[in-house]
Amino acid sequence: MQNSRIVLAPPERRELRRRSGRRSGRADDAKRARLILGLAGGQTYGEIMNTLACSQNYIVRWKSRFLEQRIGGLYARHQGRKPAQNAAQLEARILNYTRRGPRDGSTHWSTRKLGKTLGISHNRVHRTWRRVGLQPHRLRRYMVSDDPQFEKKAADIIGLYLKPPTNAAVFCVDEKSAIQALDRLDPVLPLSPGRAEGHGFEYYRHGTLSLYGALETRTGEVVAKTAPRHTSAEFVAFLAQIVTQQPKGRKIHIIADNLSAHKTKGVAEFLANHRQVKLHYTPRPDRSRGVHFRPRLKPQTAPLHRPLQQGAQSFQVVLA
Repeated sequence: MQNSRIVLAPPERRELRRRSGRRSGRADDAKRARLILGLAGGQTYGEIMNTLACSQNYIVRWKSRFLEQRIGGLYARHQGRKPAQNAAQLEARILNYTRRGPRDGSTHWSTRKLGKTLGISHNRVHRTWRRVGLQPHRLRRYMVSDDPQFEKKAADIIGLYLKPPTNAAVFCVDEKSAIQALDRLDPVLPLSPGRAEGHGFEYYRHGTLSLYGALETRTGEVVAKTAPRHTSAEFVAFLAQIVTQQPKGRKIHIIADNLSAHKTKGVAEFLANHRQVKLHYTPRPDRSRGVHFRPRLKPQTAPLHRPLQQGAQSFQVVLA
């Protein structure tokens, strides 16, 4: 079917092209803009129907609205469904069930599981969670510290990260112990067209290694070293390696945790012989408990939000 061609003014054409080409915004607005541009370009109804996957009535309706009101008429008249009378009660029920958690042994609710339990659509559960910012699949962990010098140590370390001393190097040091040194018994099969690189399943253990690493916070440079053992002597040797790689006389600040190997007599002697090196320890965790991370709360008592008490000494880390 042929259509009477629509004549567009240059500003109208620019606006319609902007709507049809933008990546953000409503899809129905872009569809209506492409429809009018197609009519203005001389396309037939059949061509537009195939391109936009729409009906002939859809083309006729929006063409007539454009001819009457121009671009101002290209808006949807449907105002959406009226909110249900019990919407507030249903939302409160969804949130209440979300807080309590499932009773079948699962760790958390999914939208479909909760929707099936409540006899509602999983999309309704998803919209409610999204509106209030609930993400039951995520877990926030925190560490409590009973260190009496928590505020002083925390302020010291945060200051080193945010505003390091001028003409000084700041290193964050840590180690990973008991890394297995494995070697494959079978040869590695090379990469070839249609086949990925192949590694044999069997391996041979060459013992374990400890990896020491130091991140220079200003430049991002990493100093690393491996050692067969994980003792204070290896830690002191790694500190000596950091010192030798820095210009003579340059002040060095080392941030480390409270591992016993970091607080031995050998470390104290090293610091006494290298006055330009200063060791900063992170706040000590609570040693009165066997675990540092609090497990998930029981479903009956788990709150939606549990703000820390004023003055509480804790770290909070959000896990993706």
